[in-house]
Amino acid sequence: MRYITYLVIGTFFGIIMFKSEAASWFRIYEMFQFGSFHMYGIIGSALVLGVIGIQVIKRKNIKPLNGSEMSLQPKNKSVARYLIGGIIFGLGWALAGVCPGPIYVLIGAGFPSILIVLIGALFGTFLYGMIKDRLPH
Repeated sequence: MRYITYLVIGTFFGIIMFKSEAASWFRIYEMFQFGSFHMYGIIGSALVLGVIGIQVIKRKNIKPLNGSEMSLQPKNKSVARYLIGGIIFGLGWALAGVCPGPIYVLIGAGFPSILIVLIGALFGTFLYGMIKDRLPH
């Protein structure tokens, strides 16, 4: 039953991303050209909702569905890792015209060329997994 819930929520999220044009190559291109506030508004509102959600979880001591204690660990605050990782992620996003979330939305919407982007993203994830122990985290 839990997997059906995840499928319904994921499908709903995908429909929202598609209808809000968050998965649109044109909107992403427009964002990287600083031509419109559309994508910055979507990303900014997601950031604000995420911060509010985490604060509610911490202050009300909300537990996960399995009943265990919530474990929210602080992240390493190294500037280099976020700067380098952000540049690589942003370049990939700008070149492909899509970030990881909308890849599945666009495939579901019937854009088969995005399968190439999905293969590249999976290969990049695999490559990172192979060399992560040798990287300066």
